[in-house]
Amino acid sequence: MSYDNTAKYLAELYPTEFAKWLLTDKTTEVTVLKTELSIEPIRADYVTFLQTSSRILHIEFQTLPKSNPPIPLRILDYYVRLKRQYNTPITQVVIFLQQSSDPIAFTEEYTDESTNHRYRVIRLWEQDSALFLDNPALLPLAPLTRTDSPAALLSQVAQKIAKITDRDERQNIAGCTEIFAGLRFEKDLIRQFLREDIMQESVIYQDILQKGEQREAFRFLNRLLNRRFGDIEPSIIEQVRVLSVEQLEVLGEAFLDFSSVEDLVAWLGQLG
Repeated sequence: MSYDNTAKYLAELYPTEFAKWLLTDKTTEVTVLKTELSIEPIRADYVTFLQTSSRILHIEFQTLPKSNPPIPLRILDYYVRLKRQYNTPITQVVIFLQQSSDPIAFTEEYTDESTNHRYRVIRLWEQDSALFLDNPALLPLAPLTRTDSPAALLSQVAQKIAKITDRDERQNIAGCTEIFAGLRFEKDLIRQFLREDIMQESVIYQDILQKGEQREAFRFLNRLLNRRFGDIEPSIIEQVRVLSVEQLEVLGEAFLDFSSVEDLVAWLGQLG
């Protein structure tokens, strides 16, 4: 499963919380913009564009520092496209998820002969865990933050998740947390703290499939589809409902790569 896409999903599920974290002005009016940019359109798969009342927040999630084109040039490209399309101030933030010593993870500008473009970089392994532990929207990223005792941090995260009162939110946070924890921790340690007796209502997708609970797997996936795309036509939902456990497993892995209901329809069409 794509860690970058999971981060994008989280930012678009909680846009206001991410805007409050990354912007100095504490606006509460935040809109998620489409990720296709005009001028020879490109798709920004692991990018989130949030629009506040006064600016656009461009968030780029990166697991690995290597990319083609290189990250600094890509950030400049996005800036020019956003500026031409919206003509508003833009704040750009690259968030590195996995610890790296690569110079790109410590680069905050694009430079050329006569061009200098700056952007902000956040390396999660340098961030104070307290901010993330105290905010459910950022909690799944907490296992990747700075700590002297990773195991103790993972234990704190599990306890915070268990205290989330809203069932749907608790389920979503638990699932995303386990995905991100896999970037830093061994599976056995993750299971030790995010174990079933603590997360007994968590519907982390692979666990459900392993138990063969097709109905519960469908209900979980249906909830995520509706959260991301809004109301979906009943005929499309019915096509998902009748999928086998194996097909639901494949759909669960592909889900975060979908950018629209049309992508889901196209995926279903491939099943024949």
